[in-house]
Amino acid sequence: MSPADKKRGSIRKILSGIAAKIATASDRTAEQGTGTASMVAEWPLPPAATLGSSLRLKGIEREVRARLPWTVRKFAKAETGRVVLCMLRTEADAFKTASATISRTLEGIEALPVLPREAEDILTISSRERHKWLRDGRLKSIGTRTVKMRGRSKAVTFHVFDPRHIEDVLDRDLATAWREEDALEVSENRRRGAGKAALTRAGKRTGNARKTRNAGKDDAPKLEGWDTFEADGLLR
Repeated sequence: MSPADKKRGSIRKILSGIAAKIATASDRTAEQGTGTASMVAEWPLPPAATLGSSLRLKGIEREVRARLPWTVRKFAKAETGRVVLCMLRTEADAFKTASATISRTLEGIEALPVLPREAEDILTISSRERHKWLRDGRLKSIGTRTVKMRGRSKAVTFHVFDPRHIEDVLDRDLATAWREEDALEVSENRRRGAGKAALTRAGKRTGNARKTRNAGKDDAPKLEGWDTFEADGLLR
């Protein structure tokens, strides 16, 4: 074998060793990636469920997480148009159980009752309007819910609403019509109040005038001999 052939053989051995090291490192990386890779599951979230409200979306996320174990809740997230569960491959059993739970929870999620703050966000109304329209029956409650709020010693009870009713109010823009009705009512009440106040003031002025006239008659000096003159009937 010539010196040139020996040199070429040595170069091949060196290159083969480098290639082997690269291949081994790639295999180890692939094995590590398999252990830490994520498993992802998605469920569609229709607009009828969120009604275009970010607060409603967060409410659905809380509802989903409440059905999951504490250690898994942080891996479930509600996003626009979907609910996502992302966990590590090393937690395959927990992932499978959580997926089944989320699937059951999302069945009929469109019927999940609407909370007060969600109703305000969907309809773009104030708390005062919600309370007023709830009292007079324009907003219809389907019941109450009692929860223990964090940081409060007492539980809080509030009304909840049918999502289809809220959707109907939104589609028909009833909130705008109700606002106009309320403004007319306020204007009419003010007009009536002003009229009553004017009548009251007029009545007081009339009463004061009568008192003044009567006081003038009582205070007038009596003429001497008037009683005898009146007794004789000369004015009859």
